Amino acid sequence: MSDEQLQRRVLALVEQESRLLDERRYVEWLDLFTDDGFYWLPIEPDSDPRDRLSLICDDTLRRRERVYRLMNTPVHAQDPPSRTLHVVSHVRAARQDDGAITADSHQLIVELRAGPGDDRQRGIGQQQLLAGTCHYRLLEQADGSLRIALKKLVLLNRDTVFGNLQFIP
Repeated sequence: MSDEQLQRRVLALVEQESRLLDERRYVEWLDLFTDDGFYWLPIEPDSDPRDRLSLICDDTLRRRERVYRLMNTPVHAQDPPSRTLHVVSHVRAARQDDGAITADSHQLIVELRAGPGDDRQRGIGQQQLLAGTCHYRLLEQADGSLRIALKKLVLLNRDTVFGNLQFIP
């Protein structure tokens, strides 16, 4: 596969992931990961997630639990549910010697929880902007599809106070 073909396939996967998240198609989003895939929003980007605090640090079970809660349990912080818009740019991909594919992209995530809500809910009706760089490790499956083995989203404001993260950034 040429570098250009690889780039197109990775771009298609990143765009598909963004669309699934924006459309709240979380079960399909789960299927984009390998069986042992990892989703991580670090506070310290070069740290080991086993040793340092993270904003989100989800193995397969935690991702499934997160999706179950968002879809099936009443969560005050998600009533009303977040609406998101992921804007993806600067996608770059490279094949590694071990056959894996690494990819990076810039992402801007706009999140809004529109009313009605109530006066105890901070941020209702206010857009939240999250910008960052997303690093992927992708594995090609036997059927030729790409799956996410690692998604590491490094937010610009990762070490500051910000609002609700009860959605999937």
